[in-house]
Amino acid sequence: MNLVEGIVTIIMMTEFLLGNCANVFIIIVNFIDCVKRRKISSADRIITALAIFRTGLLWAMLTNWHSYVFTPDTDNLQMRVFGGITWAITNHFTTWLGTILSMFYLFKIANFSNSLFLHLKRKLDNVLLVIFLGSSLFLVAYLGMVNIEKIAWMSIHEGNVTIKSNLTHVISITNMLLFSLINIVPFGISLNCVLLLIYSLSKHLKNMKFYGKGCQDQSTMVHIKALQTVVSFLLLYATYSSCVIISGWSLQNAPVFLFCVTIGSFYPAGHSCILIWGNQKLKQVFLLFLRQMRC
Repeated sequence: MNLVEGIVTIIMMTEFLLGNCANVFIIIVNFIDCVKRRKISSADRIITALAIFRTGLLWAMLTNWHSYVFTPDTDNLQMRVFGGITWAITNHFTTWLGTILSMFYLFKIANFSNSLFLHLKRKLDNVLLVIFLGSSLFLVAYLGMVNIEKIAWMSIHEGNVTIKSNLTHVISITNMLLFSLINIVPFGISLNCVLLLIYSLSKHLKNMKFYGKGCQDQSTMVHIKALQTVVSFLLLYATYSSCVIISGWSLQNAPVFLFCVTIGSFYPAGHSCILIWGNQKLKQVFLLFLRQMRC
């Protein structure tokens, strides 16, 4: 292991430990709260599910990174395919649960008189469930391409090697294009949520000024907190998706691949920390935990 790989290893392990601690903390706090209250809010359900899949995503990323750095010459196709499928599943649910959380904040906080918006707001839980289940079609399509790619790689030494190699190359490119396209959809939805929240906040501030009230009311604070959470998700997700796409096209370029994986790993770790700090219940428990640690 050279110097670059050593530095990347330290950063990767730091992100891995930070992300796991943050996500496990969210899971434990919400689980204990659910047991005490015997119920769990929609927001806590989404955040808990997000934390579970992000924990899986971090482990999948660590496994794939380990196989690339420490066992790059090991020709174990089954293990690589298993690692790729695990990453694809956890990445899919992490992405869409983050997008659904953005939509949840939009419908719960934004104020619009549009009849369609109000109808969707009344049926919010059902709407989010349909979107979550519908997004599985993207996962099925992507896993289908991964399976076709696996079959192509397994049969590359049979028959005309040149033709099979060219076919595998075409399938790999199609796979990456499909992945890029799939990531545009949740990113576009989250971007629209941010823009609509900003528009709703600006309308609210104008109304407050019109009625001669201050701008530090409860609704304004809720808008701002929601925007902080959604914008942070959008920025981290955009960085993560860019790193994944670049790394997919740069598998033969080790420094670029390692750099992208390292930067991308901050997404499942960093956004969970932001969720803890932006959620009053999680923040209070975390601060209480820190005070007890000092004693």
